[in-house]
Amino acid sequence: MWPLDRLTRFEVARLISARALQISLGAPVLIKTDKKDPTEIAKEEFKALMVPMTVRRTLPNGEKVVIDIKRAIKNWLEDHSGNI
Repeated sequence: MWPLDRLTRFEVARLISARALQISLGAPVLIKTDKKDPTEIAKEEFKALMVPMTVRRTLPNGEKVVIDIKRAIKNWLEDHSGNI
């Protein structure tokens, strides 16, 4: 089973792409930035731990768990040297 304080690369891609879509549709940007590209803004929000979403996993036994997103993003950034 994948650790509950870690994100998969698929979850990271989903978080960034979903947030970029929200931004492109007019959602407020949660950080100060000069960037205009929604994907780049979403990446910056990810690095700043300002992702307004949750990750819910369904485990093999059918149980659903909610991931601590800020902790999981911190771990992702540490494990991947801040690269997205």
